[in-house]
Amino acid sequence: MSGNDSGSGGGATALADLDWSRAHRTAIQMRYGDIDAMGHLNNAVYVQYLETSRVILMRDLGVREQDDHSVIARLELDYRREVRWGQAVEVESLVERVGRTSWTVVSRLLANGEPSAYARTVQVRVDTAHRPEPLPERVRSAFAPLLVTPTESVPG
Repeated sequence: MSGNDSGSGGGATALADLDWSRAHRTAIQMRYGDIDAMGHLNNAVYVQYLETSRVILMRDLGVREQDDHSVIARLELDYRREVRWGQAVEVESLVERVGRTSWTVVSRLLANGEPSAYARTVQVRVDTAHRPEPLPERVRSAFAPLLVTPTESVPG
């Protein structure tokens, strides 16, 4: 796993440079079944951990279930180092951007306190016909404490 930037939006190196001290934190309970035949966390399980952390993030921000009708429009995931059975896993998340109908969450997955993966997820609020619809002001306001500051902005 290379330390080079990859993908659009500045890659893992740019995300590593953010101030993660204000991030929302979710402890993850690793299951033995999350480990693959090579003895490390299966690559697909990272996505499940990110999803768990987003659900808990929204709950902790006080966003009601009826206000979170969203779909994932984009997911970027940069793997940095392996996660092994028995390590303490945590996901930290910040809100990178809030648009008219979407928001972008940037996350890092830590294993024993060491960054193991960086992710960017774009979620779009949709109506019952799955068409984008504007975010309610109460949802936009809920993201404010976790917004990446302009001096931290990630190129993208």
